[in-house]
Amino acid sequence: MRYRTNMDPDVREVKVTAGGAELGGSLGVPKGAHGLVIFAHGSGSSRFSPRNRAVARALRSAGLGTLLFDLLSEEEEARDEISGELRFDIPFLARRLAAVTEWARAQPELAPLSFGYFGSSTGAAAALVAAALHPDLIHAVVSRGGRPDLAGPVLSRVQAPTRLLVGGNDFGVLELNEDALARLEGLKDIRIIPGATHLFEEPGALEEVARLAAEWFVQYLGAARPEARA
Repeated sequence: MRYRTNMDPDVREVKVTAGGAELGGSLGVPKGAHGLVIFAHGSGSSRFSPRNRAVARALRSAGLGTLLFDLLSEEEEARDEISGELRFDIPFLARRLAAVTEWARAQPELAPLSFGYFGSSTGAAAALVAAALHPDLIHAVVSRGGRPDLAGPVLSRVQAPTRLLVGGNDFGVLELNEDALARLEGLKDIRIIPGATHLFEEPGALEEVARLAAEWFVQYLGAARPEARA
């Protein structure tokens, strides 16, 4: 079940129209930001994921805009809870993410920004596929505990600089990330957070994820101008 409140004062709720669906979104853009990071959550999650919201706060502190949104409409989510037909449909999720990206590009306040994707779990695969669909628009991708392997043969077509973040104790997923890294042909790296498991619940693990994600996005998207950050 989705939560209905947003506790971040620098974020406003928006309605995102994508592929004929109306989706809830949480948008925060610091003054002077040069980049916007669009989040793609994993199956069973939503834009109110506490882990993604924590990372989003760190990115905004680094001068980056963030857009978290629900990949599924409420009707789609209700259907998926019964059938499970959409949560692992990576092509569908990638098309939905690409449609949200087009929505963002059509917003006057967001159009001048450089765009990147932050994907978690199955959302990481959707982010990589969508990045391959928009090589001229997506300039960086970060995966947190993701399943980049589910992007399949599309991995070799991803041009955006890609960083994979995975827990050292996330057995199985760690090996899948290492295999996916070998199949990515563009600029790439992998950072393994020692002792962390899939949800990065260990002390300091999520903070390290946020730091490494911010580092990557600031490098490839830019951040706030110095006068804005001051």
